Amino acid sequence: MTPAAFVATWTALAAPALVPEIRLHLATELTPLWQATETVLADGGLAPPYWAFAWPGSQALARYVLDGRLDVRGRHVLDFAAGSGLAAIACAMRGARAEAAEIDAFARAAIAANATANGVALAIPGADLVGEDRGWEIVLAGDVFYEKPMTARILPWLRRLARRAPVLIADPGRAFLPREGLEPLATCAVPTTLELEDRPERLVTIARLLA
Repeated sequence: MTPAAFVATWTALAAPALVPEIRLHLATELTPLWQATETVLADGGLAPPYWAFAWPGSQALARYVLDGRLDVRGRHVLDFAAGSGLAAIACAMRGARAEAAEIDAFARAAIAANATANGVALAIPGADLVGEDRGWEIVLAGDVFYEKPMTARILPWLRRLARRAPVLIADPGRAFLPREGLEPLATCAVPTTLELEDRPERLVTIARLLA
C-alpha cells in the first residue's frame, strides 16, 4: 500500500478544535493506526504516527497566522517538522509561499492530501533540511523540543537561521524547550486528546527564538 493510500484508509477529514477553517486527514484512534503503520513497514520500533494528529503547537501557530498576528503574505515560509502540515496550510491560505518539511513519507503523503483538501499549494521537500538555509523569510516550528537528541541537533541550526529571519516556536511545555533565548509573543489554550497527552488541554506559548 502506498503512503497516500494508507493515509486515505486510516484517517478521516476533520477540523482541529482551534482551527475550524481547516480540514485535515486525522486519525480517530492512535493504537489501531500505530499498529497498522508498524505492519505496513514491518517495523516494531516505530514512533507514533505524528502526522495523523493536530498537535497543540501546530494548532497555535495556525491560529496565530489566520488571525493576522503574523504577516506571511508573499513570504517564503518554512513549517519545519510539519506533521500534518497544518501551520503551512494556514500560511498558504494567507498568501505565503509555504514549505512543509517532513522526512517521513507517510507525513508527506498526509500533508499533500491535507493541502488538496484545503485548496492550497505547498512545497513538500523530502530531504532532511537541518543545517540548510534556503532563504526562508519566516520559519515555524511547533512541538519540536520533545526529545533531547532532537533538541541538540536542531536548536543550533534554528538559532543560526534566527540571525536573519524570524523563527517562531510554539511549545506546550515539552521537556527540552530551551529556557533562555526566547521572546514570548502569545499564549493560547489548545484542547488535546488523552491518547497523546496527560491532560485534556495544553497551554501553548508562541515565542520568537533569539539568535
